[in-house]
Amino acid sequence: QHSQPSLALTAFTQLAREEHMGHFALSWQGMEPAPAASLSGAGATLPLHSVQGPAAATNGAAAARNNDDASYCLDPATYAPAVPPTIAEAGAKRRQDAENIALYLIHVLHKCAEAIEAGDYAVAAGKLSEARTMLATSVSTTTGIGRVASHFAAALAHRLFPASPHSSFTLDASPERAGELYRQFYDAGPYLKFAHFTANQAILEAFEGCDRVHVVDLAIKQGVQWPTLIHALSIRPGGPPSVRITGIGSAPAVDEAGLRLAELARAMNVPFSFQRVTDDSLDQLKPWMFQVLPGEAVAVNSICQLHRLLVDPDAASTSLPTPIDVVLGWIASMQPRVFTVVEQEADHNKPRLPTRFENAMFYYGSVLDSMEAMSVSRGGVIGNGAGADAYVQREIFDIVCGEGSARTERHEPLACWCDRLFRMGLTHVPLGPSAAYQAAKLVRMFSTAGFRVQEIGGCLSLMWHERPLFTASVWSAMPADGAGAGAAEERADKHKLKMSIGESSSGHLPDAGAQ
Repeated sequence: QHSQPSLALTAFTQLAREEHMGHFALSWQGMEPAPAASLSGAGATLPLHSVQGPAAATNGAAAARNNDDASYCLDPATYAPAVPPTIAEAGAKRRQDAENIALYLIHVLHKCAEAIEAGDYAVAAGKLSEARTMLATSVSTTTGIGRVASHFAAALAHRLFPASPHSSFTLDASPERAGELYRQFYDAGPYLKFAHFTANQAILEAFEGCDRVHVVDLAIKQGVQWPTLIHALSIRPGGPPSVRITGIGSAPAVDEAGLRLAELARAMNVPFSFQRVTDDSLDQLKPWMFQVLPGEAVAVNSICQLHRLLVDPDAASTSLPTPIDVVLGWIASMQPRVFTVVEQEADHNKPRLPTRFENAMFYYGSVLDSMEAMSVSRGGVIGNGAGADAYVQREIFDIVCGEGSARTERHEPLACWCDRLFRMGLTHVPLGPSAAYQAAKLVRMFSTAGFRVQEIGGCLSLMWHERPLFTASVWSAMPADGAGAGAAEERADKHKLKMSIGESSSGHLPDAGAQ
Protein backbone atom coordinates (compact mmCIF):
# COMPACT_ATOMS: atom_id res chain seq x y z
CA GLN A 1 0.00 0.00 0.00
CA HIS A 2 3.00 2.33 0.40
CA SER A 3 4.22 2.07 -3.20
CA GLN A 4 1.93 5.07 -3.81
CA PRO A 5 1.75 8.25 -1.72
CA SER A 6 -0.44 7.84 1.36
CA LEU A 7 -3.27 10.04 2.56
CA ALA A 8 -0.79 12.22 4.40
CA LEU A 9 1.18 12.91 1.24
CA THR A 10 -2.00 13.46 -0.76
CA ALA A 11 -3.15 16.06 1.74
CA PHE A 12 0.23 17.78 1.76
CA THR A 13 0.46 17.76 -2.04
CA GLN A 14 -2.98 19.28 -2.47
CA LEU A 15 -2.21 21.92 0.13
CA ALA A 16 1.17 22.71 -1.44
CA ARG A 17 -0.53 23.66 -4.71
CA GLU A 18 -2.29 26.54 -2.99
CA GLU A 19 -0.67 29.97 -2.85
CA HIS A 20 -1.13 30.18 0.90
CA MET A 21 -2.60 27.84 3.47
CA GLY A 22 -5.40 30.27 4.27
CA HIS A 23 -6.50 30.74 0.66
CA PHE A 24 -7.92 27.40 -0.39
CA ALA A 25 -11.64 26.71 -0.62
CA LEU A 26 -12.93 25.44 2.70
CA SER A 27 -15.05 22.68 1.22
CA TRP A 28 -15.29 21.06 4.65
CA GLN A 29 -17.47 23.86 6.04
CA GLY A 30 -20.58 21.76 5.30
CA MET A 31 -19.27 19.29 7.88
CA GLU A 32 -19.69 21.74 10.76
CA PRO A 33 -22.32 20.81 13.39
CA ALA A 34 -25.00 23.39 12.56
CA PRO A 35 -25.27 22.72 8.80
CA ALA A 36 -25.03 19.01 9.41
CA ALA A 37 -27.88 19.10 11.94
CA SER A 38 -30.11 20.92 9.46
CA LEU A 39 -29.93 17.95 7.11
CA SER A 40 -30.93 15.24 9.55
CA GLY A 41 -33.07 14.62 12.59
CA ALA A 42 -35.78 16.93 13.96
CA GLY A 43 -36.59 19.98 11.90
CA ALA A 44 -34.95 18.66 8.74
CA THR A 45 -36.33 20.21 5.53
CA LEU A 46 -36.66 18.38 2.27
CA PRO A 47 -35.39 20.00 -0.93
CA LEU A 48 -38.07 21.85 -2.95
CA HIS A 49 -38.32 22.12 -6.73
CA SER A 50 -40.04 25.07 -8.52
CA VAL A 51 -42.27 24.22 -11.52
CA GLN A 52 -44.57 26.32 -13.71
CA GLY A 53 -48.30 25.56 -14.07
CA PRO A 54 -49.71 24.21 -17.36
CA ALA A 55 -50.95 27.66 -18.50
CA ALA A 56 -47.44 28.96 -18.41
CA ALA A 57 -46.52 26.81 -21.37
CA THR A 58 -49.30 28.13 -23.68
CA ASN A 59 -48.32 31.72 -24.29
CA GLY A 60 -46.15 34.48 -22.91
CA ALA A 61 -49.04 36.54 -21.54
CA ALA A 62 -50.44 33.59 -19.68
CA ALA A 63 -46.98 32.86 -18.41
CA ALA A 64 -46.74 36.39 -17.06
CA ARG A 65 -50.13 36.14 -15.39
CA ASN A 66 -49.42 32.79 -13.87
CA ASN A 67 -45.90 33.62 -12.77
CA ASP A 68 -47.08 34.66 -9.34
CA ASP A 69 -49.07 31.44 -9.06
CA ALA A 70 -46.14 29.18 -9.80
CA SER A 71 -46.60 26.09 -7.70
CA TYR A 72 -43.98 24.30 -5.63
CA CYS A 73 -43.78 20.60 -5.06
CA LEU A 74 -41.35 18.14 -3.57
CA ASP A 75 -38.45 17.24 -5.83
CA PRO A 76 -39.31 13.88 -7.46
CA ALA A 77 -35.68 12.86 -6.98
CA THR A 78 -36.41 12.76 -3.28
CA TYR A 79 -38.63 9.73 -3.85
CA ALA A 80 -36.13 7.83 -5.97
CA PRO A 81 -35.42 4.41 -4.51
CA ALA A 82 -32.31 4.46 -2.29
CA VAL A 83 -29.45 2.57 -3.93
CA PRO A 84 -26.74 1.58 -1.48
CA PRO A 85 -23.27 2.71 -2.60
CA THR A 86 -20.86 0.13 -3.87
CA ILE A 87 -17.86 -0.85 -1.76
CA ALA A 88 -15.64 1.23 -4.04
CA GLU A 89 -17.94 4.26 -3.79
CA ALA A 90 -18.15 3.97 -0.02
CA GLY A 91 -14.37 3.69 0.20
CA ALA A 92 -13.89 6.71 -2.05
CA LYS A 93 -16.27 8.75 0.11
CA ARG A 94 -14.46 7.76 3.28
CA ARG A 95 -11.15 8.76 1.73
CA GLN A 96 -12.56 12.09 0.57
CA ASP A 97 -14.05 12.79 3.99
CA ALA A 98 -10.75 11.89 5.65
CA GLU A 99 -8.86 14.14 3.25
CA ASN A 100 -11.21 17.04 3.98
CA ILE A 101 -10.72 16.57 7.71
CA ALA A 102 -6.94 16.34 7.25
CA LEU A 103 -6.82 19.55 5.23
CA TYR A 104 -8.90 21.38 7.79
CA LEU A 105 -6.73 20.06 10.62
CA ILE A 106 -3.60 21.40 8.89
CA HIS A 107 -5.38 24.70 8.35
CA VAL A 108 -6.30 24.96 12.05
CA LEU A 109 -2.74 24.20 13.18
CA HIS A 110 -1.32 26.78 10.80
CA LYS A 111 -3.79 29.38 12.10
CA CYS A 112 -2.58 28.55 15.61
CA ALA A 113 1.02 29.22 14.54
CA GLU A 114 -0.03 32.51 12.94
CA ALA A 115 -1.79 33.58 16.13
CA ILE A 116 1.30 32.77 18.21
CA GLU A 117 3.43 34.84 15.83
CA ALA A 118 0.97 37.74 16.18
CA GLY A 119 0.93 37.44 19.98
CA ASP A 120 -2.79 36.62 20.03
CA TYR A 121 -2.54 33.79 22.52
CA ALA A 122 -6.28 33.53 23.17
CA VAL A 123 -6.93 32.75 19.50
CA ALA A 124 -3.92 30.42 19.44
CA ALA A 125 -5.24 28.49 22.44
CA GLY A 126 -8.67 28.21 20.80
CA LYS A 127 -7.22 26.86 17.56
CA LEU A 128 -5.04 24.44 19.48
CA SER A 129 -8.07 23.20 21.43
CA GLU A 130 -9.97 22.70 18.17
CA ALA A 131 -7.08 20.72 16.66
CA ARG A 132 -6.75 18.56 19.76
CA THR A 133 -10.47 17.79 19.68
CA MET A 134 -10.18 16.65 16.07
CA LEU A 135 -7.17 14.48 16.92
CA ALA A 136 -9.08 12.93 19.82
CA THR A 137 -12.34 12.28 17.95
CA SER A 138 -11.91 12.33 14.17
CA VAL A 139 -8.32 11.51 13.21
CA SER A 140 -6.14 8.55 14.13
CA THR A 141 -2.84 9.66 15.63
CA THR A 142 -1.00 6.41 14.93
CA THR A 143 -0.73 6.76 11.17
CA GLY A 144 -0.84 9.22 8.30
CA ILE A 145 -1.74 12.85 8.78
CA GLY A 146 -2.87 12.29 12.35
CA ARG A 147 0.58 11.09 13.34
CA VAL A 148 2.21 14.16 11.79
CA ALA A 149 -0.36 16.59 13.16
CA SER A 150 -0.13 15.16 16.67
CA HIS A 151 3.60 15.99 16.81
CA PHE A 152 3.03 19.55 15.62
CA ALA A 153 0.04 20.05 17.91
CA ALA A 154 2.16 18.88 20.84
CA ALA A 155 4.93 21.28 19.81
CA LEU A 156 2.50 24.21 19.62
CA ALA A 157 1.10 23.26 23.04
CA HIS A 158 4.61 23.16 24.49
CA ARG A 159 5.32 26.60 23.06
CA LEU A 160 2.06 28.05 24.39
CA PHE A 161 2.21 26.34 27.79
CA PRO A 162 5.87 25.37 28.40
CA ALA A 163 5.37 24.92 32.14
CA SER A 164 2.22 22.85 31.85
CA PRO A 165 2.42 19.56 33.80
CA HIS A 166 0.22 18.03 31.08
CA SER A 167 2.76 18.62 28.32
CA SER A 168 3.32 15.39 26.42
CA PHE A 169 6.94 16.26 25.67
CA THR A 170 9.80 15.77 28.08
CA LEU A 171 13.32 16.53 26.91
CA ASP A 172 15.97 14.15 28.16
CA ALA A 173 19.08 15.96 26.95
CA SER A 174 21.55 13.38 28.26
CA PRO A 175 24.14 12.11 25.75
CA GLU A 176 23.02 8.56 26.50
CA ARG A 177 19.42 9.29 25.51
CA ALA A 178 20.48 11.24 22.43
CA GLY A 179 22.71 8.37 21.34
CA GLU A 180 19.92 5.85 21.84
CA LEU A 181 17.47 7.85 19.70
CA TYR A 182 20.12 8.38 17.03
CA ARG A 183 20.73 4.66 16.79
CA GLN A 184 17.01 3.90 16.53
CA PHE A 185 16.59 6.48 13.77
CA TYR A 186 19.57 4.89 12.02
CA ASP A 187 17.79 1.53 12.11
CA ALA A 188 14.41 2.97 11.06
CA GLY A 189 15.29 3.51 7.40
CA PRO A 190 17.97 4.36 4.84
CA TYR A 191 18.39 7.99 5.93
CA LEU A 192 21.67 7.86 7.85
CA LYS A 193 22.88 4.80 5.95
CA PHE A 194 22.65 6.83 2.75
CA ALA A 195 24.50 9.70 4.42
CA HIS A 196 27.31 7.52 5.74
CA PHE A 197 27.69 5.51 2.55
CA THR A 198 27.94 8.47 0.17
CA ALA A 199 30.43 10.22 2.45
CA ASN A 200 32.56 7.07 2.85
CA GLN A 201 32.57 6.47 -0.90
CA ALA A 202 33.89 9.98 -1.53
CA ILE A 203 36.52 9.67 1.23
CA LEU A 204 37.68 6.30 -0.09
CA GLU A 205 38.17 7.72 -3.58
CA ALA A 206 40.00 10.78 -2.23
CA PHE A 207 42.39 8.57 -0.21
CA GLU A 208 43.37 6.43 -3.19
CA GLY A 209 47.16 6.05 -3.28
CA CYS A 210 47.67 7.75 0.11
CA ASP A 211 49.80 6.02 2.77
CA ARG A 212 48.66 8.11 5.74
CA VAL A 213 45.09 9.30 6.08
CA HIS A 214 43.33 11.38 8.73
CA VAL A 215 39.54 11.70 9.10
CA VAL A 216 38.11 14.55 11.20
CA ASP A 217 34.48 13.80 12.12
CA LEU A 218 32.56 16.87 13.31
CA ALA A 219 30.15 14.67 15.29
CA ILE A 220 31.33 11.09 15.63
CA LYS A 221 28.55 10.06 18.06
CA GLN A 222 28.76 6.23 18.32
CA GLY A 223 31.18 5.86 15.42
CA VAL A 224 28.80 3.73 13.34
CA GLN A 225 29.95 5.38 10.10
CA TRP A 226 33.55 4.21 10.21
CA PRO A 227 33.67 0.38 10.36
CA THR A 228 32.77 0.15 6.66
CA LEU A 229 35.50 2.65 5.71
CA ILE A 230 38.10 0.81 7.79
CA HIS A 231 37.07 -2.46 6.18
CA ALA A 232 37.27 -0.97 2.67
CA LEU A 233 40.74 0.39 3.38
CA SER A 234 41.85 -2.98 4.79
CA ILE A 235 41.20 -4.73 1.46
CA ARG A 236 42.65 -1.98 -0.70
CA PRO A 237 45.14 -3.22 -3.33
CA GLY A 238 48.65 -2.69 -2.02
CA GLY A 239 47.61 -2.88 1.60
CA PRO A 240 45.88 -0.52 4.01
CA PRO A 241 47.19 2.94 4.85
CA SER A 242 47.87 4.21 8.34
CA VAL A 243 44.50 5.52 9.54
CA ARG A 244 43.88 8.24 12.10
CA ILE A 245 40.40 9.37 13.15
CA THR A 246 39.68 12.46 15.22
CA GLY A 247 36.23 12.36 16.74
CA ILE A 248 34.61 15.56 17.96
CA GLY A 249 32.23 15.01 20.85
CA SER A 250 32.02 14.55 24.59
CA ALA A 251 33.42 11.80 26.77
CA PRO A 252 32.77 9.02 27.54
CA ALA A 253 30.68 8.15 24.47
CA VAL A 254 33.37 9.28 22.02
CA ASP A 255 36.10 7.43 23.92
CA GLU A 256 34.02 4.25 23.82
CA ALA A 257 33.55 4.66 20.07
CA GLY A 258 37.30 5.08 19.68
CA LEU A 259 38.00 1.87 21.60
CA ARG A 260 35.56 -0.11 19.45
CA LEU A 261 37.08 1.25 16.24
CA ALA A 262 40.59 0.47 17.47
CA GLU A 263 39.62 -3.14 18.19
CA LEU A 264 38.05 -3.46 14.74
CA ALA A 265 41.11 -1.99 13.01
CA ARG A 266 43.38 -4.35 14.94
CA ALA A 267 41.31 -7.34 13.83
CA MET A 268 41.62 -6.17 10.20
CA ASN A 269 45.36 -5.43 10.46
CA VAL A 270 44.90 -1.72 9.79
CA PRO A 271 47.38 0.64 11.52
CA PHE A 272 45.07 2.88 13.53
CA SER A 273 44.99 5.68 16.08
CA PHE A 274 42.14 7.69 17.55
CA GLN A 275 41.86 11.01 19.37
CA ARG A 276 38.96 12.94 20.85
CA VAL A 277 38.41 16.69 20.67
CA THR A 278 35.81 18.12 23.05
CA ASP A 279 33.03 19.99 21.28
CA ASP A 280 31.65 22.60 23.64
CA SER A 281 31.15 24.62 20.46
CA LEU A 282 32.49 23.86 16.99
CA ASP A 283 33.20 27.53 16.31
CA GLN A 284 35.53 27.61 19.32
CA LEU A 285 37.79 24.90 17.87
CA LYS A 286 41.10 25.67 16.16
CA PRO A 287 42.90 23.70 13.41
CA TRP A 288 45.91 23.01 15.63
CA MET A 289 43.71 20.98 17.97
CA PHE A 290 43.47 18.23 15.34
CA GLN A 291 47.26 17.72 15.20
CA VAL A 292 47.40 17.18 11.45
CA LEU A 293 50.82 15.76 10.58
CA PRO A 294 52.84 16.64 7.49
CA GLY A 295 52.06 14.29 4.62
CA GLU A 296 48.65 13.23 5.95
CA ALA A 297 45.71 13.19 3.55
CA VAL A 298 42.88 14.89 5.43
CA ALA A 299 39.14 14.35 5.15
CA VAL A 300 36.59 16.38 7.10
CA ASN A 301 33.17 14.79 7.57
CA SER A 302 29.92 16.54 8.53
CA ILE A 303 26.68 14.56 8.78
CA CYS A 304 23.76 16.88 9.55
CA GLN A 305 25.88 19.24 11.66
CA LEU A 306 26.49 22.46 9.71
CA HIS A 307 22.90 23.70 10.01
CA ARG A 308 23.37 23.88 13.77
CA LEU A 309 25.88 26.70 13.23
CA LEU A 310 23.44 28.98 11.40
CA VAL A 311 21.80 32.02 12.99
CA ASP A 312 18.85 34.28 12.25
CA PRO A 313 19.39 36.50 9.19
CA ASP A 314 19.29 39.69 11.31
CA ALA A 315 22.00 38.27 13.60
CA ALA A 316 24.12 37.40 10.56
CA SER A 317 24.18 41.05 9.49
CA THR A 318 26.43 42.11 12.39
CA SER A 319 30.12 42.80 11.96
CA LEU A 320 31.13 39.67 13.89
CA PRO A 321 31.67 36.47 11.86
CA THR A 322 28.90 33.93 12.25
CA PRO A 323 29.64 30.48 13.71
CA ILE A 324 29.20 28.81 10.31
CA ASP A 325 31.74 31.16 8.70
CA VAL A 326 34.22 30.54 11.52
CA VAL A 327 33.97 26.75 11.18
CA LEU A 328 34.09 26.73 7.38
CA GLY A 329 37.09 29.04 7.65
CA TRP A 330 39.16 26.68 9.77
CA ILE A 331 38.06 23.70 7.69
CA ALA A 332 39.28 25.44 4.52
CA SER A 333 42.55 26.35 6.25
CA MET A 334 43.24 22.64 6.83
CA GLN A 335 43.13 22.13 3.03
CA PRO A 336 41.34 18.77 3.19
CA ARG A 337 41.44 16.54 0.16
CA VAL A 338 37.73 16.00 0.72
CA PHE A 339 35.03 17.64 2.81
CA THR A 340 31.85 15.55 2.90
CA VAL A 341 28.59 17.35 3.72
CA VAL A 342 25.19 15.72 4.23
CA GLU A 343 22.24 17.88 5.26
CA GLN A 344 18.47 17.62 5.48
CA GLU A 345 17.01 18.95 2.22
CA ALA A 346 14.61 21.34 3.91
CA ASP A 347 14.03 25.05 4.47
CA HIS A 348 13.50 25.65 8.18
CA ASN A 349 15.86 28.56 8.82
CA LYS A 350 13.11 31.16 8.68
CA PRO A 351 12.54 33.89 11.29
CA ARG A 352 8.71 33.75 11.03
CA LEU A 353 7.09 30.82 12.83
CA PRO A 354 4.21 30.27 10.32
CA THR A 355 6.65 29.93 7.40
CA ARG A 356 8.95 27.41 9.01
CA PHE A 357 5.93 25.64 10.57
CA GLU A 358 4.43 25.14 7.11
CA ASN A 359 7.75 24.01 5.60
CA ALA A 360 8.34 21.62 8.49
CA MET A 361 4.85 20.12 8.14
CA PHE A 362 5.58 19.18 4.53
CA TYR A 363 9.09 17.89 5.22
CA TYR A 364 8.39 15.82 8.33
CA GLY A 365 5.14 14.59 6.82
CA SER A 366 7.28 12.90 4.17
CA VAL A 367 9.82 11.64 6.70
CA LEU A 368 7.16 10.11 8.94
CA ASP A 369 5.27 8.70 5.95
CA SER A 370 8.45 6.96 4.76
CA MET A 371 9.14 5.64 8.27
CA GLU A 372 5.62 4.24 8.37
CA ALA A 373 6.18 2.51 5.03
CA MET A 374 9.44 1.02 6.32
CA SER A 375 7.71 -0.32 9.43
CA VAL A 376 4.93 -1.94 7.39
CA SER A 377 7.40 -3.45 4.89
CA ARG A 378 9.21 -5.14 7.77
CA GLY A 379 6.00 -6.63 9.09
CA GLY A 380 5.90 -4.32 12.08
CA VAL A 381 2.96 -2.47 13.52
CA ILE A 382 2.63 1.17 12.50
CA GLY A 383 3.84 3.46 15.27
CA ASN A 384 6.07 0.86 16.93
CA GLY A 385 9.30 2.78 16.18
CA ALA A 386 9.01 4.89 19.31
CA GLY A 387 12.69 5.81 19.46
CA ALA A 388 12.91 6.92 15.83
CA ASP A 389 9.64 8.80 16.26
CA ALA A 390 11.05 10.58 19.31
CA TYR A 391 14.18 11.49 17.33
CA VAL A 392 12.03 13.24 14.73
CA GLN A 393 9.83 14.80 17.40
CA ARG A 394 12.83 16.48 19.04
CA GLU A 395 13.66 18.19 15.75
CA ILE A 396 10.04 19.30 15.30
CA PHE A 397 9.93 20.76 18.81
CA ASP A 398 13.16 22.65 18.22
CA ILE A 399 11.83 24.19 14.99
CA VAL A 400 8.46 25.16 16.48
CA CYS A 401 9.41 26.11 20.03
CA GLY A 402 12.90 27.56 19.67
CA GLU A 403 13.65 31.17 18.86
CA GLY A 404 16.99 32.92 18.44
CA SER A 405 19.97 31.06 19.84
CA ALA A 406 17.64 28.45 21.38
CA ARG A 407 16.88 27.03 17.93
CA THR A 408 19.49 24.72 16.38
CA GLU A 409 17.57 22.78 13.69
CA ARG A 410 18.09 25.43 10.98
CA HIS A 411 17.96 23.27 7.88
CA GLU A 412 18.55 24.93 4.52
CA PRO A 413 18.30 23.59 0.94
CA LEU A 414 21.26 22.61 -1.24
CA ALA A 415 21.35 25.92 -3.15
CA CYS A 416 22.02 27.86 0.07
CA TRP A 417 24.82 25.51 1.10
CA CYS A 418 26.47 25.69 -2.31
CA ASP A 419 26.53 29.49 -2.23
CA ARG A 420 27.96 29.48 1.28
CA LEU A 421 30.65 26.86 0.58
CA PHE A 422 31.74 28.51 -2.67
CA ARG A 423 31.97 31.83 -0.85
CA MET A 424 34.31 30.28 1.73
CA GLY A 425 36.74 29.19 -0.97
CA LEU A 426 35.82 25.51 -1.28
CA THR A 427 35.66 23.63 -4.57
CA HIS A 428 32.77 21.35 -5.47
CA VAL A 429 33.72 17.75 -6.27
CA PRO A 430 30.95 16.09 -8.33
CA LEU A 431 29.76 12.65 -7.30
CA GLY A 432 29.87 10.61 -10.49
CA PRO A 433 27.54 7.97 -11.96
CA SER A 434 29.32 5.21 -10.06
CA ALA A 435 28.60 6.84 -6.70
CA ALA A 436 24.98 7.37 -7.72
CA TYR A 437 24.63 3.74 -8.79
CA GLN A 438 26.18 2.43 -5.57
CA ALA A 439 24.04 4.68 -3.40
CA ALA A 440 20.92 3.57 -5.28
CA LYS A 441 21.90 -0.05 -4.76
CA LEU A 442 22.38 0.51 -1.03
CA VAL A 443 19.01 2.25 -0.75
CA ARG A 444 17.31 -0.68 -2.47
CA MET A 445 18.94 -3.05 0.02
CA PHE A 446 17.88 -1.17 3.13
CA SER A 447 14.53 0.35 2.23
CA THR A 448 11.19 -0.22 0.56
CA ALA A 449 9.40 0.99 -2.57
CA GLY A 450 9.08 4.76 -2.67
CA PHE A 451 12.70 5.54 -1.86
CA ARG A 452 15.15 6.42 -4.63
CA VAL A 453 18.37 8.33 -5.24
CA GLN A 454 18.51 11.31 -7.56
CA GLU A 455 21.51 13.21 -8.86
CA ILE A 456 21.42 16.99 -8.69
CA GLY A 457 24.42 18.62 -10.38
CA GLY A 458 26.96 16.17 -8.99
CA CYS A 459 25.22 15.91 -5.60
CA LEU A 460 23.02 13.02 -4.50
CA SER A 461 19.61 13.28 -2.84
CA LEU A 462 17.71 10.56 -1.01
CA MET A 463 14.12 10.90 -2.22
CA TRP A 464 10.79 9.74 -0.80
CA HIS A 465 8.65 9.72 -3.93
CA GLU A 466 9.18 13.25 -5.31
CA ARG A 467 10.44 14.91 -2.13
CA PRO A 468 14.18 15.05 -1.34
CA LEU A 469 14.92 14.23 2.30
CA PHE A 470 18.72 14.34 2.57
CA THR A 471 21.36 15.64 0.13
CA ALA A 472 25.05 14.71 0.04
CA SER A 473 27.68 16.95 -1.52
CA VAL A 474 31.48 16.72 -1.65
CA TRP A 475 33.99 19.57 -1.50
CA SER A 476 37.73 20.18 -1.25
CA ALA A 477 40.03 23.10 -0.47
CA MET A 478 40.70 25.33 -3.47
CA PRO A 479 44.28 25.45 -4.80
CA ALA A 480 46.29 28.40 -3.58
CA ASP A 481 46.60 29.80 -7.10
CA GLY A 482 43.00 30.21 -8.19
CA ALA A 483 43.94 31.91 -11.47
CA GLY A 484 43.95 30.98 -15.12
CA ALA A 485 42.38 27.75 -16.25
CA GLY A 486 41.70 26.67 -12.67
CA ALA A 487 39.58 29.75 -11.99
CA ALA A 488 37.74 29.34 -15.30
CA GLU A 489 37.02 25.71 -14.49
CA GLU A 490 35.76 26.73 -11.05
CA ARG A 491 33.40 29.31 -12.55
CA ALA A 492 32.09 26.72 -15.02
CA ASP A 493 31.53 24.26 -12.17
CA LYS A 494 29.59 26.85 -10.18
CA HIS A 495 27.44 27.68 -13.18
CA LYS A 496 26.72 24.02 -13.94
CA LEU A 497 25.82 23.27 -10.33
CA LYS A 498 23.52 26.30 -10.03
CA MET A 499 21.80 25.40 -13.30
CA SER A 500 21.22 21.84 -12.09
CA ILE A 501 19.83 23.03 -8.77
CA GLY A 502 17.54 25.44 -10.61
CA GLU A 503 16.25 22.62 -12.80
CA SER A 504 15.49 20.53 -9.73
CA SER A 505 12.70 22.89 -8.76
CA SER A 506 11.05 22.12 -12.12
CA GLY A 507 11.59 18.40 -11.85
CA HIS A 508 13.97 18.10 -14.84
CA LEU A 509 16.73 16.05 -13.31
CA PRO A 510 18.54 12.84 -14.21
CA ASP A 511 17.54 9.95 -11.99
CA ALA A 512 20.13 7.66 -10.43
CA GLY A 513 17.74 4.78 -10.92
CA ALA A 514 16.80 3.48 -7.48
CA GLN A 515 13.12 2.56 -7.36
